Amino acid sequence: MKALSVKQPWANLIADGRKTIETRTWTTPYRGPLLIVSSKRPNIPPTGSAVAIADLVDCRRMTRRDRNAACCEIYPNAVSWVLENVRKIKPFPVTGALGIFEYPIDQIRLEVVASQQPR
Repeated sequence: MKALSVKQPWANLIADGRKTIETRTWTTPYRGPLLIVSSKRPNIPPTGSAVAIADLVDCRRMTRRDRNAACCEIYPNAVSWVLENVRKIKPFPVTGALGIFEYPIDQIRLEVVASQQPR
């Protein structure tokens, strides 16, 4: 499964459905399920763990309208990664990596705790 490391507290905000846009300075042609992995720094639990699965549906230049969903202000070269169908999962340890990376997932390990409804 494709995975993306996200710093805390943003990984938790995605898992809770409060952050539906992740921002980067680069884009990707990939669309589909994405395992959201919390980075080890800063030390906000759960660190170094998969926390959610979200569907990446679009990557586009960030606009002012994206600020609330991204939980951040617009910045130079910001790209909005639009996430839908967020499913919070029971955290399990994952070593993150830069960029989108492959993580071999055993479907039985994924325990969905909550699905976020569209707002």
